[in-house]
Amino acid sequence: MGLRVNTNIASLSAQRNLSTVSARLEGNYGRLASGLRIASAADDAAGL
Repeated sequence: MGLRVNTNIASLSAQRNLSTVSARLEGNYGRLASGLRIASAADDAAGL
């Protein structure tokens, strides 16, 4: 009896997208919580 391993491509894609969105959301929350228009150089390098 052999062992069969399947890869769920849709699940992997959803997991990757969720990770990306979570990272962006964390950055947005950080900017919102700081109360500053520019919280870091990445927000607006020319504005610093």
